[in-house]
Amino acid sequence: MASYIDSSLHQIDPQIAKLLEGEYERQTKTLVMIPSENYASRAVLQTMGSILTNKYAEGYPSERYYNGCAYYDMGENLAKERARKLFKAEHVNVQPHTGSSANMAAYYAILEIGDTVLGMSTEHGGHLTHGKNLNFSGKWYDYHSYGVSKKDERLDYDEIREIAKKVKPKLIVCGASAYPRIIDFEIFKSIADEVGAYLMSDVAHIIGLIAAGEHPDPVPHSHIVTSTTHKTLRGPRGAIIMCKRELAEAVDRAVFPGTQAGPLMHQIAAKAVCFREAQSFGFKEYQRQIIKNAAILAETLMERGFRLTTGGTDNHLMMIDLSDKGLNGRDAADMLEEAGIAANKNSIPFDTRPPAITSGVRFGTPALTTRGMKEEEMRLIGGWISDVLSNPKNQDLRMKTRACIEELCEQFPIYLDILNW
Repeated sequence: MASYIDSSLHQIDPQIAKLLEGEYERQTKTLVMIPSENYASRAVLQTMGSILTNKYAEGYPSERYYNGCAYYDMGENLAKERARKLFKAEHVNVQPHTGSSANMAAYYAILEIGDTVLGMSTEHGGHLTHGKNLNFSGKWYDYHSYGVSKKDERLDYDEIREIAKKVKPKLIVCGASAYPRIIDFEIFKSIADEVGAYLMSDVAHIIGLIAAGEHPDPVPHSHIVTSTTHKTLRGPRGAIIMCKRELAEAVDRAVFPGTQAGPLMHQIAAKAVCFREAQSFGFKEYQRQIIKNAAILAETLMERGFRLTTGGTDNHLMMIDLSDKGLNGRDAADMLEEAGIAANKNSIPFDTRPPAITSGVRFGTPALTTRGMKEEEMRLIGGWISDVLSNPKNQDLRMKTRACIEELCEQFPIYLDILNW
């Protein structure tokens, strides 16, 4: 396989060079189906690996604590301007390092330690920062949870409203890391208004769909919106916070100096690149294809006898319930990896197994869609997943499936334009 690693790295640190080569081969020959993973463009990769990493730029444009930040001011302003335009947001902060740090700063901006918060249960699809007791959110705040209905595993907005009226939160958080259905931000806003709470929408997973108009928009209804930039948005690993104008100062102070110091300027510039890419021709069609692919994959799996939570998907992800298959999520994910499919174990609503084992496996279509795969490939892949999970003791089948997958991957190569750059 051709190398994409500069020869100087092989000379300076052959161990790391070998590691990178191995990971390139893994991504090339594997079906990446973890919903939170994607392939950043060459332009994003180049910007992340640029000389912009060499500078400290604490503070904000025109208010830095270090000299020599003229180009960094221009880069950050460009990222903010593009994000505001893309999402029609009143204010944007592009400095958060991760989705978790964005959520921490958002809480810091409007809450005091011990304030009451209502968010989606991690056991039902919420994120760690939505009140998990091992996370800062569950330790610092009086966090209460809502979940999905046992009847259909979907959000029950009437029940959420009743919980909110009972606990009277200062903040309601909506959004999820493992929920395959549309989220109604307008209803969440009505609930927040009824109990006098702020509304924060964490849309890290669906941000690309939102940018393309393929999912309802949280920005008009939310006081604060947080998101990563590397999932469906296909940018660098990082995050942003969008908010109403009246919260701009509080949010900026919460990021710096409240929860972060020096911003990662190479990442911020790469965010600017991905915001431009999201406004380019083809991005909307890409997001639309993600949803089409997910629908066909879900349909194929259900036709093969697998139960999907909520009965399917509206977005980029889905979860198989393995409770009736004699398998757990951990073993299933390991078998799929052996066959050349990267998915992840995931708790399903009302799971009886612990998070380290789980009863479910989570699949997504963003990375496959980036490679150019469409409905025909989804039917093939759905068949392979079904075969592997239906024959857990058949290692020969997994090896044959892996060979088929490598053959398919050769038809949809990644990063040909960065080989030997």
